[in-house]
Amino acid sequence: MKLNTFKNVYFVGIGGIGMSALARWFKANHFCVAGYDKTPSQITQELISENIPVVFEEDIRLIPNHFTTENTLVVYTPAVWQESPFLQFFRENDYRILKRSEALGLITQDNFTIAIAGTHGKTTTTSMVAHLLVFAHKPVTAFVGGITQNYASNLLLSNKPNAYVVVEADEYDRSFLTLNPNIAIITATDADHLDIYQNSSAVQEAFEMFVRKIKSNGVLFYKNGLPLKIENQIYTATFGLQKGEYQAKNIRIQEGNFVFDVLTPQSILENIHLQVPGYHNILNALAAIAVAQNLQIPDEIICKGIAEFKGVKRRFEYILKTDKIIQIDDYAHHPEEIRAFLTAVRMLYPEKHITAIFQPHLYTRTRDFANEFSQALSLADRLILLDIYPAREKPIEGVHSKMLLEKAQTTEKLLCTKENLPVILQVLDCEVVATIGAGDIDRLVQPIRQVLEKK
Repeated sequence: MKLNTFKNVYFVGIGGIGMSALARWFKANHFCVAGYDKTPSQITQELISENIPVVFEEDIRLIPNHFTTENTLVVYTPAVWQESPFLQFFRENDYRILKRSEALGLITQDNFTIAIAGTHGKTTTTSMVAHLLVFAHKPVTAFVGGITQNYASNLLLSNKPNAYVVVEADEYDRSFLTLNPNIAIITATDADHLDIYQNSSAVQEAFEMFVRKIKSNGVLFYKNGLPLKIENQIYTATFGLQKGEYQAKNIRIQEGNFVFDVLTPQSILENIHLQVPGYHNILNALAAIAVAQNLQIPDEIICKGIAEFKGVKRRFEYILKTDKIIQIDDYAHHPEEIRAFLTAVRMLYPEKHITAIFQPHLYTRTRDFANEFSQALSLADRLILLDIYPAREKPIEGVHSKMLLEKAQTTEKLLCTKENLPVILQVLDCEVVATIGAGDIDRLVQPIRQVLEKK
């Protein structure tokens, strides 16, 4: 199948971070693009301003008349209900329909592809790799699962025919198996998405299938200690803190930044400054450095590029930072991500009182990792729990935020609705406030800031 056989592309679920990047790519490559999403958002507003029509009603009469079976490709996200009237219409009328990951696979199939996989760290590592390539003046097209702070976008575009393609390889629904990368990174293989995989062994098996998708004589960089079976003919190297072919050493904090040295098979990079905090981001940086060295980017450029990397929105993003109060927002939605995030907050602010506001994401994930969530969230001094964000799921009897609250060891803890949160924060003494979650908690960030600024 060739993409140039189509003139139009219709996106069902166009407002998603990955879907919107694809929509922008097709628009930039002279396709006529339109789409549907359930809810208006900043992303959908931006797409509309970029002359990509978006509708918010599931009414097939809103599909443009010239988007016919013969000339239109339909791309959908698995996050959309399978009973969607749009999907049913397109299926009944024999449109060519692809999952988001399948469309991404077609885009990358003829390009040198760098794919970043892992249950944590994908987005930050993807943006780091893309940033280092841009910083080194390499041609790059990048699909990022977040808004990069350096470039204010989830898509970087190159009009050069031999550009590197950097993609975030999503394990959900085994989406990453549509890719055949030249270089791959695996940051973590912890159990997640157990509504899809059922158990941790199935997750591990999927990552090993992804490894087998790496092209012959390709390259894999993976976190030291991951139990991966590697059977194909590829070059492999590991990265880790004090272990692996790429090692971070002499880690310290200077003026709020992590500073460290890196030992690689080729050289030693000294005094690397990292603006995004946390040991987990040092690991992400090691993976990006490994790719950059593999692509012959000079060490001096790598060090400067890492120092200028500003991170990704909603990944340890400072919202408010004064002498009296600090507000940080983070996308963490898995126990290990929360643990890494709150550990980094504690390292930077060891003497301050930390209030964590967490919105659980998915009933199945809350059920499957209730103990782990409670342990990770107990790293905060105060825990405020919002209701579960269901996303694509229907409620599960007996699964609710209260079950996490009961297990958490934090002394101060309470349940709260989104509507009551600003009122509650007005009466609490706060020093560091962290909003955590992958649902719609991001819509509370600015209202929280307004409350904190008035305190």
